[in-house]
Amino acid sequence: MINIAYRPVKAIAAALIATTCLLPASPLAAQEAAPEKIDLTVLHDIKTQAFQHSQVMDHLFYISEVYGPRITSSPNHRAAAEWIVKRLQSYGLQNVHLEPWGPFGNSWQYKKFYGALVEPNYAPLIGFPLAWTPGTDGPVTAEAVLAPIHTQADFEKYRGKLKGKIVLIADPKVILMHTEPEAHRLTDEEIEARTIVSDPSRLGPGGGGAARGRGAAAAPAPPVVDRTAALRLRNDTSKFLSDEGVLVAVNYGTNGDGGTVFASFGGSQDPNDPVPPPMVAITPEHYNRIARLIEHHMSPKVTFDIQAETYKTDQMGFNVVGEIPGTTKKDEVVMLGGHLDSWQGGTGATDNGTGSSVAIEAVRILTQLHRPMARTVRIALWGGEEEGLLGSKFYVQHHFAPRDTMKLTPEYAKLDAYFNDDSGSGRFRGISSDGNDEIAAIFKQWAAPIRDLEFQAVTGATAAPTREPGGTDSTSFSWIGLDGFGFMQDPLEYAARTHHSNMDLYDRVQVGDVMQGAAIEAWFVYNAATRPSMLPRLDTPTAAPASSTGN
Repeated sequence: MINIAYRPVKAIAAALIATTCLLPASPLAAQEAAPEKIDLTVLHDIKTQAFQHSQVMDHLFYISEVYGPRITSSPNHRAAAEWIVKRLQSYGLQNVHLEPWGPFGNSWQYKKFYGALVEPNYAPLIGFPLAWTPGTDGPVTAEAVLAPIHTQADFEKYRGKLKGKIVLIADPKVILMHTEPEAHRLTDEEIEARTIVSDPSRLGPGGGGAARGRGAAAAPAPPVVDRTAALRLRNDTSKFLSDEGVLVAVNYGTNGDGGTVFASFGGSQDPNDPVPPPMVAITPEHYNRIARLIEHHMSPKVTFDIQAETYKTDQMGFNVVGEIPGTTKKDEVVMLGGHLDSWQGGTGATDNGTGSSVAIEAVRILTQLHRPMARTVRIALWGGEEEGLLGSKFYVQHHFAPRDTMKLTPEYAKLDAYFNDDSGSGRFRGISSDGNDEIAAIFKQWAAPIRDLEFQAVTGATAAPTREPGGTDSTSFSWIGLDGFGFMQDPLEYAARTHHSNMDLYDRVQVGDVMQGAAIEAWFVYNAATRPSMLPRLDTPTAAPASSTGN
């Protein structure tokens, strides 16, 4: 018996290291296990709703255009959640509510950003404020200085030199010309390459590694990030810059150029952590121009006007939860969802407005089938994902089992599966089977009749264990031994353009792809909710040390 203490479910990550089964062209060829009941009339009705009566982009309009961005527990996040409650109720869902969890800490939202180089010549700056950093309390204009901070040892270089300055805190960035397309769809060859299980002896520590075909060289092990040290540097830097009287701290984020800025937080939601000065990220071309002027002793001046508010009264987070009640097995539950919170650079359209909208559309479709489902279908739209899967980790440990004790609640035995969407706007090309060959055989049967939707693969039958939650909310479920599944999606321009950036906007979403995703998610949820028995699981994990629970 396999000890399944942890199992990975992030669709693409699992696909990279796991067995992938290409779907046969005919549904009959998929009958490798006990035959599943495949109701093609239901599938036809799902497609009709998904493609001829779609509301998925209308959901996204409100989540992204009206209520975006949605920093966890911010006024926008709460307004989006309350709108979703009303929409789910309008579809006939029951027990629709905001379910609190936490404490999370302070929430934050910005209301204005203006930045410009004003001397030696005027130029507007493309960028945005970093989360949990304060505003400027009106326009501020000052000389810009370059003071890159890499470690705490750098503080002494600049002590006493930064008061009243606008400070560039990173080295100038080397910007390379783009020679490859930013957007990409998976080819048949790439999906077929994922049918090959990587040699376990060449995967490096922990079984990780990039997907590769026959004859490819072993990928280097990813660098180990010391999160504790990184958080300590962030807090120490916040205190140093604030103590030194810095007016605004400036960097260029984590990735991107050409006006696309990838950035998230500068401060912390923890009310006990130091508060930094105002912090912004700007496009590296603008950052480098200011840095060059400094290096040429031109004493450039920069102005910023930032309005941001930190909300301290309500320290709790929340998830949005609602149900389509089951009939004969209503105490058994099939879940679907994604995270509703976002970062603040764009409007959170592809991360994860699309995943939330697809889940809402999938339950709308299921209500329009007017066909009884034996099991209850429960949608959950998580908060706090961007800060470490906080909402889903709290939910699974409260409802099903605390990870440190694994003392199972009665709900644990009744959770059939959780289906997750959180890889951007791309169409669904496959699904992870979460390290379970029995699941893979079932999913191949469900997937065979939707090859016309370009759904081609069942991945993850040989997936390595999930050591801790990470990547996306389905891992919060697999972490405690429940069936949590993620869909493999076309990458499109998610990493290159929209993920955590100021270009995470409605117009980057591919309409046909999210329609397709809603149809497939509804189909998988329907099949799980109506099959005679619950989906098979592997072994329940043993108790883990309290330090690994993420609480």
